Amino acid sequence: MKKETGDLIQLHFIVFIYGFTAILGRLIYLEAIQLVWYRMIIAFITLGAMLLILKRPIKVSKINLLKLIGVGFIVAMHWVTFFHAIKISTISIALGCLATTTLFTSILEPIILKRPFSGLEVVIGVLIIIGLYIVLQFEPDHFWGIVTGITSAFLVALFTVLNKRLISRMHPTTISFYEMGGGFIAVTIYLWATNTFSTGLTIPTSSDWFYLLLLGVVCTAYAFMASVKVMQSLSAYTVVLTTNLEPLYGIVMAFIFFGESERMSSGVYVGTRLILGSVLLYPIIKRRRRRKRIA
Repeated sequence: MKKETGDLIQLHFIVFIYGFTAILGRLIYLEAIQLVWYRMIIAFITLGAMLLILKRPIKVSKINLLKLIGVGFIVAMHWVTFFHAIKISTISIALGCLATTTLFTSILEPIILKRPFSGLEVVIGVLIIIGLYIVLQFEPDHFWGIVTGITSAFLVALFTVLNKRLISRMHPTTISFYEMGGGFIAVTIYLWATNTFSTGLTIPTSSDWFYLLLLGVVCTAYAFMASVKVMQSLSAYTVVLTTNLEPLYGIVMAFIFFGESERMSSGVYVGTRLILGSVLLYPIIKRRRRRKRIA
């Protein structure tokens, strides 16, 4: 129980870092696909250095290698859609949409991990969908930003559940290293296929490099590895549920950094409160049910 509590505290710190990722995505003047390309190569190199310094195992079987690279592709698609949602709408919209990850996880985890469906998780997921519907009614101009954000949320749920299966077989740093490499390969193939390397690859400015290093080393290499590690004691749903507090941290930081440009209509905040309230309600109800069973 002590390990689970410690991992939960660490997870909240990771989520705070994830919230700052959205700020960096807005500060870096690169299109989403190129931003992710730089982010993943920096994280890949950093994790590789950590494996060597800490003398962690690097070798994996061919089948596990293919699985890790495949999950890396999904991680890359998540980051591309997430940063694209920020670019075409706002940080608040993109982060608010990520809360739907809870609903997707409540469906995917029982299917992939072969555990029973939870009625409570589905109800919480439905409340989140209602909150998003309210947001969409008040911000129709951000329709594609919302669609892109929800797509990003589905991809988060998918790779989180898949990583839950992999964590029992490999070290978290090893998993993160190969997944970052897989994602980098996926984005590189796309950039090569679209002739971006020969015609349109943007060279980051000095300020972009600073933000990219912060994004790649702290917000990616460390945070991603640590989030995989806490799955050793926490369920995929608990990880995703806690991660859904990212909008709360991110929206507050967005106001601090960007002020009025991030201010939305009142309906958006009604919907966002419903989403976050649903997220916070889940552990309270679950704790009460556990106490009743013990009693």
